Amino acid sequence: MRTGTVLPVDAARSAMWAFVIANTVIVEALFVSAGEGKNSVLTVAKFFGLHAALLLLFQLLLVARLPWLDRRIGMDRLTVWHRWVGFTLLWTVLTHATLVVLGYATLDDASMGKTFVALSGVPASLLGMLAAAVVVVIAAISTRPLRRRLPYEVWHGLHLLLYVALGLAFVHQLQETTTFTSSAFATAYWWILWLFAFGALLAGRVVVPLWRNAYHRFTVTAVVPESDDVVSVYVTGRHLDKLPARAGQFCIWRFPGHHHWWPANPFSLSAAPSPQGLRLTAKAAGSASAGLRDVPVGTRAYVEGPYGAFTSLHRTRPGTLLIAGGVGITPVRAMLEEETTGDVVVLYRVRGEADAVRHLVALRGGRLHLLTGRTAEYGTPPFGPENLRRLVPDVTERDVYVCGPPAMTASVLSGLRELRVPARQVHAERFGLA
Repeated sequence: MRTGTVLPVDAARSAMWAFVIANTVIVEALFVSAGEGKNSVLTVAKFFGLHAALLLLFQLLLVARLPWLDRRIGMDRLTVWHRWVGFTLLWTVLTHATLVVLGYATLDDASMGKTFVALSGVPASLLGMLAAAVVVVIAAISTRPLRRRLPYEVWHGLHLLLYVALGLAFVHQLQETTTFTSSAFATAYWWILWLFAFGALLAGRVVVPLWRNAYHRFTVTAVVPESDDVVSVYVTGRHLDKLPARAGQFCIWRFPGHHHWWPANPFSLSAAPSPQGLRLTAKAAGSASAGLRDVPVGTRAYVEGPYGAFTSLHRTRPGTLLIAGGVGITPVRAMLEEETTGDVVVLYRVRGEADAVRHLVALRGGRLHLLTGRTAEYGTPPFGPENLRRLVPDVTERDVYVCGPPAMTASVLSGLRELRVPARQVHAERFGLA
């Protein structure tokens, strides 16, 4: 636990901001040193073009799933930042493209329509236009109304067009002598930055997962129905003592011999990881999770991860409050098995009894409050500030971990804010891919 030292999440955010600021300063310096364009409009267009390239590279790094960042910030927050950077990139690209056409139209004393057609015949400009078009398509399918209507696999497949945009943008910038080759330093800087971003993405998304699966050879050893709609899958493998997994994290699971390759689901580790094996527990919420109870023993599993910052790495206080709802108990169960120090209180919103959780809390010498029944029966919201204070009087002195359905999680976080629980003591993570 940490009371006076820098938290891992703060260290990671500081490192990210330092990276962003340093590269922004370098790009601004390159823009100034390269001199003006053919007219003032094209000069401003170049400014937006340079920053569009930088945003595109930031986009890569945010989804590269770099372990150091993921363990400290969490995939959910990195994905949210990726989304907002993406929409900033969209408007930056559109502004750059519009100003380029306007600048050349002013220079040639021609209409913007004629200029656009003329520029489309120039290879460098055509590549930029195609990259911009791909960015617009990706932004459109990522708006909430469209995203909610698309199956994840379809959305993800279309989203991979971002890599096409990256390739087009890279060649486009390479052919623009006013940016990539304006000086020896500019050339070295852009090559290093592009190679670093592509290298990070390749390492985090391809090399590390492939290496881990070849090294550990994950295999299903048991499939145990926990109830009518909940099932646990036990997975073993080689050298699991070297797998950098912690209780509270999740993995992205595929069972290629049972399902097709592309269905992938993020499931939490429902037991503390050990050299003997891993366990995932899932509720049948879709075809992939419902089909887990039919996975044959001996099936090879393809595992990406572990991912997530929902771990004891971020503890700051001696006491811990674990709040779970429904199947959100799975990472909490794992943390109960791992934790060995400090006073623990568990609030579990569940329909019925929870013997397994009761047993684990008893082993830890902690306290369990089962919140059962309908919300209307409580008189006040079960996770409202009054009820939280009544059940856990010293809530402001504890680290609080929250995992459950989105509405429940939002209610808990709202109650904690009203109670003025310090933000550094509150830990919540959305286990998902997009």
